[in-house]
Order: sequence, then C-alpha cells, then structure tokens
Amino acid sequence: MGNAYSYRADVAVPTFADDKPLIVFDGACVFCSTWVQFVLRHDKAKRYRFLAAQSPLGEALYRHYGLNERDYETNILIEDGSAHFKSRGTIRMLAGLGFPWSLVKILRVLPQGLADRLYELIARNRLRIAGQRQTCFVPSPELKDRFLG
Repeated sequence: MGNAYSYRADVAVPTFADDKPLIVFDGACVFCSTWVQFVLRHDKAKRYRFLAAQSPLGEALYRHYGLNERDYETNILIEDGSAHFKSRGTIRMLAGLGFPWSLVKILRVLPQGLADRLYELIARNRLRIAGQRQTCFVPSPELKDRFLG
C-alpha cells in the first residue's frame, strides 16, 4: 500500500483532486469499462471519481506504485491517500457502494493470497473474456465531472 499520500511528494505524479476515492482502471478493456459503468450506476452518493490508466496521470500513478504502466492487470483504488490493489481494492470499491454491495466485505475472510490469485486469473484473461476497445472509454457529458484526466 505505501505511505498515505506518498504520490504528493512524487514530482512525476501530476497534482490531482484526491478529496474523494479514485478508481484507476484500464480504459481500453471492455470488462474494466463495464465495471466502471456498474460502479457509476450504483454509486448513488457519487463517492467515486474515475481515471483511465492510459492517461498521463494514470500512467504516473502506476509507475509510482511500482506497477507496469502498460499492462494494467489491476485497478487501483486510491482512498484517503492510500492505494489498494487487486482483490482488496475491489472489495473496498464494492463496500463503498453501500448496502447490499457492502455485504461483499465477508470475502475478507478469504486469505488474501487466494483472493488475489482469483483476481489475477480474471485480470490476466479479461481481454479474452470481454474484448478490448480501440479507444479508451469516454464518459457521457453528464458523467464527465466524475472523471479525471
């Protein structure tokens, strides 16, 4: 996870609004874009902001956290300045949507290694499962303010 708000001290990471949780996702992946649309539909409190990993800020955040900025095999949830990856990040994202989605917290009883292996299995095969877009996901005008980059 790293230190909270560590990206603020990294000159390679552009300054961004971090007052709300941020989901960094693979904008070219149909599976990932569908996940974002799901979160948008169920995020009644408009809690989350979104950022395509292919944006300059998204790539800088991937590099900052030691991830491959060309192979987006995990979403990043940045919440209260801390980054969460793989299964734990996804569980936190769902839990943040409120009831009934918060019931997913029960999955925290799974050993993280097992949960992450399941996550990685899906992540590695996501493009085969759902396909890839030629261009990144573009939000509708009414959702544009929920996206950075």
